[in-house]
Amino acid sequence: MVQITFMKNPVTLPNKEVKVGDQAPDFTVLSNDLKPVSLKDTTGKIRLVSVMPSLDTGVCSDQTKRFSDEATSLGSNVDVLAISVDLPFAQKRWMDINKADTITILSDHRDLSFGEAYGVTMKELRLLARSVFVIDENDQVTYVEYVPEGTDHPNYENALNAVKELTN
Repeated sequence: MVQITFMKNPVTLPNKEVKVGDQAPDFTVLSNDLKPVSLKDTTGKIRLVSVMPSLDTGVCSDQTKRFSDEATSLGSNVDVLAISVDLPFAQKRWMDINKADTITILSDHRDLSFGEAYGVTMKELRLLARSVFVIDENDQVTYVEYVPEGTDHPNYENALNAVKELTN
């Protein structure tokens, strides 16, 4: 079971822990135009899934910008997905302000489907724990990082290298 803190306080995550080698669990989240999006919608591509509590915080915004900046260099067979529980309208506003058109930002606010399937829902806060997953074209998980302290940055280089290993 993954144990993390948020602002130095322990938080409770679901018992579900996704590990390298697992078949990626399916989920349903919402796009910025309120349409459902599932893992199956991106099958056949490599996915870098960047998960954060809220785009309205500095670390989350930086994380999303970093992966957005890197997205084009990863190739056309890679989709970068950013998932939070922010409302789709807030996500769209953030995308417009930050000119982030190289990634897909998705909302798990409705059902916490992604959060529950990947074990990243912080029960006490109803936010997603900072984490990164890389999923290959066959929906197998090849990289996982549950960031131990929710206000810290993920290891960008490790995540990007995990994607690059799949594209070579």
